Amino acid sequence: MKKITLLLLAGLLLQTASAQKTKNVIVVTFDGYRWQELFQGPQQSLLEREKFTKNKETLTQKYVGNSLEESRKKLTPFLWGEVAAKGLIFGNKKAGSKMTITNGHKFSYPGYSEIFCGWGDKKINSNDYPNNPHQTIFDFLEQQPDFAKKTAAVGTWDAFTRIINTSRNKVPVFVEFRKDSTGTILSKDNKSFTQYQTNIPIASKLCESDTLTYRFAKEYFHRNKPRFFFVGFDETDHFAHSGQYDNYLDAAHTLDSYLADLWNYVQTTEEYKDKTTLIVTCDHGRGSNVGSQWRHHGQPVPGAEYIWMAMIGPDTPAKGELKAIHHYHQNQIAQTIAHLLGKEFTADHFIGKAIDSVFSK
Repeated sequence: MKKITLLLLAGLLLQTASAQKTKNVIVVTFDGYRWQELFQGPQQSLLEREKFTKNKETLTQKYVGNSLEESRKKLTPFLWGEVAAKGLIFGNKKAGSKMTITNGHKFSYPGYSEIFCGWGDKKINSNDYPNNPHQTIFDFLEQQPDFAKKTAAVGTWDAFTRIINTSRNKVPVFVEFRKDSTGTILSKDNKSFTQYQTNIPIASKLCESDTLTYRFAKEYFHRNKPRFFFVGFDETDHFAHSGQYDNYLDAAHTLDSYLADLWNYVQTTEEYKDKTTLIVTCDHGRGSNVGSQWRHHGQPVPGAEYIWMAMIGPDTPAKGELKAIHHYHQNQIAQTIAHLLGKEFTADHFIGKAIDSVFSK
């Protein structure tokens, strides 16, 4: 009976894969970016507090509209223009659309591990945790003949080498970018690119780290054409911890512009056009607007378990914002990636099921 079931599953996946158009998946994360700003735009109670916001008038002019819908679109125009029009976004807790972590810790290493492993292992309980012992979607895809040496990751945070465990699977993971004395951008392991397909200026120190990350990611993507690619940004989390609400909003706006630039490249490049799905999400949420809770996350912080996800691609239904009552989990992302690529992610640990709304028209 078990053999018959496995054969039926394999046949179903083969049929699904032949019907799907997605051949590549890109995952991008905004570290610690709250669902409140994504779905409601700038929070007035935080804009009013000089402790967190130094330039209220400028931010109001840039990002506040006549409605929550207008404000959120001004803040992240690509997500609420292109993605909402042609894909889907969910995680608006106030609209009954919940997405939560399952690891219980509400901080980064456990969150990213849950995204990639499909399992929120509570034993992974520190950002200093050593190499991830569990099989990730990177490990799984690298074992597939059509994906071997076609996965890669670029991130601002150096822990990604341990979370993905590049020492085990040999996936190229480039992290912690900086400039040398000549202006050449280097990664932590001194790999560099000196020419860029697109010049993305750095107007100030704001988002400099993520800008270097994106420049490197864009060039790696252009030169190497990976089929599964991860880009992990960090500045939203950094500015929130620092209590700089104005810079937190500006960082989100900047990262949204990088998404637009990346998607434009995807849709104007033969290898990727109409064959690629983009997934955007976060590793954890943050506290509420009360006091300084919005700055923090972690196990003691209520509300930091709520996250969100956005998708656009040739197989993603154009449903826009999901408002119907449902509850998805972070541990479902890995299997969703696998199913988009016509595969069933298997490992020696629990894996959350794929998100059904991603595939139903």
